[in-house]
Amino acid sequence: MTDTTVTRNEDESRYDLHVDGELAGFAAYEVEGDRATFTHTEVFEAHRGDGVAGTLAGQALADTASRGLSIVPECPYMAKYLDRHEVEGATVVPAH
Repeated sequence: MTDTTVTRNEDESRYDLHVDGELAGFAAYEVEGDRATFTHTEVFEAHRGDGVAGTLAGQALADTASRGLSIVPECPYMAKYLDRHEVEGATVVPAH
């Protein structure tokens, strides 16, 4: 069984994805006022196809919504995730 965790890394303005203790990817964001703009999501090659990108997106977006921030999905992966999944309490603002 794989141990997958997602943690908010405020120093780097990103959510870090760890698989079995190893950094496996991240979702970068920028906060301005009450909005968090997700700018880039990446899963490192060794973990692509493992289904962990959805875990990263779901947990990052849920944490952002729980903090009362509106979500701006500038990153295409995050936009596609939000099209396909409901994130409880999320307010989504279209990217310009």
